[in-house]
Amino acid sequence: MTTIRLLQPSDRAAWEPLWQGYQRFYEVAIPAATTELTWSRFHNPAEPMHAFGAFDETGRLVGIVHAIFHRSTWFPEWTCYLQDLYVEADQRGLGTGAALIDRVADLAREHGAGRLYWMTHETNERARRLYDQVAQRSGFIQYRKQL
Repeated sequence: MTTIRLLQPSDRAAWEPLWQGYQRFYEVAIPAATTELTWSRFHNPAEPMHAFGAFDETGRLVGIVHAIFHRSTWFPEWTCYLQDLYVEADQRGLGTGAALIDRVADLAREHGAGRLYWMTHETNERARRLYDQVAQRSGFIQYRKQL
């Protein structure tokens, strides 16, 4: 049985290894100062950012998800972006990722959002199998310009 709840400041030590695992998966290194700022934003009520954790029956944090609300030119309501989703390897395929997505969907509904969306890398086949079950592909392709 997995329990999904908002992460609290006291969860930092458990969150950090999963955050590092997420970065290793995507082969990025987010600076420590950015990680510190991000963590503080999750716990600042003035920020539109949220972090949830999935805890197994022993209380171990086994998955994380981060969500950000923003305005859109397409909807009068808020839009919710599920930015980061990571589940420990031994928990994949057990419904943990789907439960984290569902919790963000609930949060988006609670805030009256008009859309929940996310992206993944095209090579992330295992996650894409889950995403194809719980959502529809938009058909959009992301581009980035370095600033």
